[in-house]
Order: sequence, then C-alpha cells, then structure tokens
Amino acid sequence: MLKRKIYNKIETYLKAPSHKMLLVDGARQIGKSYIIRHIGKQLYPNYIEINMEEDKQGERIFANAKTTKDFYMALSAVAGDKMKSKDTTLVFIDEIQAYDHLLTLVKFLMDEGKFTYIASGSQLGITLKKTQSIPGGRYERARMFPLDFEEFLWANGVGELVIQAMREAFDKGETINEGLHNRIMNLLRKYLLVGGLPDAVNTFVTEQNIMAIRQIHSDIHDLYLNDAAKYENESGKKLKIQRIYNMVPSLMENKKKRVVAKDIEGKKGKRMTDYEDEFEYLVASGITLECKAISQPTYPLNQNEGKNLLKLYMNDVGMLTAQLYRNNIKAVMDDECSVNLGAVYESFVAQELSAHGNGCYYYDNKKNGEVDYLIDDPAHLSTMPIEVKSGKSYTIHSALDKFLEIKDYHINHAYVLSNENLVSADGAITYMPIYNIMFFQPESGVIGEW
Repeated sequence: MLKRKIYNKIETYLKAPSHKMLLVDGARQIGKSYIIRHIGKQLYPNYIEINMEEDKQGERIFANAKTTKDFYMALSAVAGDKMKSKDTTLVFIDEIQAYDHLLTLVKFLMDEGKFTYIASGSQLGITLKKTQSIPGGRYERARMFPLDFEEFLWANGVGELVIQAMREAFDKGETINEGLHNRIMNLLRKYLLVGGLPDAVNTFVTEQNIMAIRQIHSDIHDLYLNDAAKYENESGKKLKIQRIYNMVPSLMENKKKRVVAKDIEGKKGKRMTDYEDEFEYLVASGITLECKAISQPTYPLNQNEGKNLLKLYMNDVGMLTAQLYRNNIKAVMDDECSVNLGAVYESFVAQELSAHGNGCYYYDNKKNGEVDYLIDDPAHLSTMPIEVKSGKSYTIHSALDKFLEIKDYHINHAYVLSNENLVSADGAITYMPIYNIMFFQPESGVIGEW
C-alpha cells in the first residue's frame, strides 16, 4: 500500500468521531476510496461501503432516502447484518454527491449518532456550491490530490531520514551533497513522467514499464472526459468542458500559457465569463488546477485575484507528459535541449503548491512582465514570488528583477527554482533545486469547514 499523508487525518477522525462528517474530496482515481476502505476495515469490525454513483446508475435504493428512517431502511437492504453499534459500525458513503439530498440528510444522521460515518466524492465542490440546504457546521472537508513528490519518494524507497536531512538543509539554506542531489533529480524526472496517480505509481514501482503507465494515463484521461460529458447531459447544458480540458497541454506550450476565450470555440467576441460553468467544473472536480492572475500583489492574495487571465494545469504532471511526449522518455530523462521542459516544470510546481495548501497565483503586469508564481508570506504580511527555470540560464529573470524593484510591494524573499544543485542567495533572491518546492508549506493546512 502506498503511504499517503492524508492517512493520519482519516485515522484520527475515525478513532474519535465528532459531530461533523469528514468529506474526502478530490478527483477520480487518486486513491480516496482505497485509503478509506483500508483504514475503515482495520478499525471497524462492521464495515459498510455504499457507492452512490453505482446506486444511481443501478437499483437506486437510496434515491428517495430523504429521512433518516428511509436511509436506515435502504442501508438495511444492502448491509442489514452489519448494522450494529456506533463503536463497531462504520458507514462509508462513497461518491455522496450523486444524491445531493444526502448532503442535507447528513446533519440528522450525525445528530442521531446511530453509526460512525465518513464520505468521499469526486465532484463535491460542484455539488456543495449548488445545494442550497446544506447545514452549516456539519462538514469537515479534506482535499486529496495525487501523490505529491515526497509521497513518490516514499514509494520509491527514499527513507524519512534522507528527506529530513533535505528538509534541514532547506531550512538552513544549505546545499546537499552532489550524489544525493543526482539521485533526487533522477527520481524527479521519473515523477514528471509517471505523475502521482496511484495506479501509475504502483505500475512504475513494480514494472518500470512506460507503455503500461501511459495506458493508465490514457484510460484516466478518457474517464475524466466521460465524466464531463455525463455532467453536461445531467445539467441540461451544452458546455465545452471536454474542449477546454483537451486544450490544456497545448496551452502549456504557449508563451503565456493562459486560456484565451476566443480559442475555445474559435469564435470572436467570446469572454471568459461565457465559460464560468466550464471552468468551475474543471477545477471543482479536481481534474485541473487553476492559477489566477495578480496585478497588485498585496497580502492576502485571494483578495486581489483576476478573473480574466486564467491558467489551467492538469491535476497530474504525468497526465501532461503523457499528452506531450507519449512513450518517449528521453525528452525528460535526458534533459534534451531541443525540448522545452519549462511547461512541465511549471506544472510540477503548480501541483506541489496546490497539494500543500498554497493558493496558486501568478503575477501579470503589462509594464513589468510576468512572474511564474506568487504565494502568501504570512510572516511578513506580504507575498513571495517564485520563478521556475528549466535551463542553464536560470539566473536571468528580468520580470522578477523588475518586480523586486517595486518598493510598494514590500517583498522580503523571492525564489528561483531550477535543476541546479547550488543553493545561494543574491539579495532578496534565493536559488535552489526545484525539488525543494516540496518543503514550501503554508501555516495552515488544506482542511476547510461549512
């Protein structure tokens, strides 16, 4: 079993259930159900799992379960022999968003406390926004992502002592030894190809077969597109979700990398606001990551985000390289000069920032240019710019230099990430290896409540 950071969060919740239900949210095929099932079966002798998406497509036993009595009756039809006491019975409601009335019912299930509950969903963000009668204070939401790079290192036998030594070097601004750097960079390049989807990681660890890994990426890509088509049909809207999702890899190859409204349908006069529903689905379902433009980088960044200059990244860097390079691993593993890896490096950083709970923003200013990423700097009530470089000219960054010259921004630190090993400081700028992004952690976690 792959070691996941969310394990402790789920285990702690199940060992001391509260009056709030834990909702594990995230894209399909990232391991939500697997890890809940694994922990739940260990802790509860009476483990009950119901997939509401399967029920909706099949017998629809829970379709009309709008009271607790209705719910218990429906539950007894599939697991009556396991409905024991609260301490011994766990009910795992998978894909709970398939029936939005269940999100309203949760308050009453938790109040009665007949059993212990946990839920997960792949489109919870969408359903929670459109469901009007969700009771406040009854949900604790844990956002889950594909394996981040640290989890990938664990899967490939890199021990905690090694990672801790790297973390200490990061904290002190020190350079790690060349041998360790080369090993971590080798694994990073493999991560860029494999990504963090559990099936792909397991296949890499056991088979080292890029064709098998790419087949997994292809299957999940098709799954995401099919889910989008199903959502369009059920919502009664003729949306363009699939079109936008398939545009993402080509957007990464553009200099600006941002979504251009007129390119979605090839129609002039279209605006970003015309596609708000599509963008909301792509982000809320977890299959893409959004990066919003900031022109005035003041703390906190979420109060200054722009709506019209949006970048979208795929939720998994392996899914991106599958689209860009197919079965060719040389482009990434050999750092081929003829291939622009900047888009891949940027996608990796966006994935890490998102997985660690940092908001994803970039600086855009017509006069000063563009800086790849901005994150909040709570310690100084300011913001922190991050530039990502894939080539040897990593010390050249005119937009970042102009950004730092603006005194009104009150910037204390800036980082340039590249594949070079040397950690060094030049004024406010610190240069360091790109894999150190795994140590950029916000003060608060990724948990939210309603």
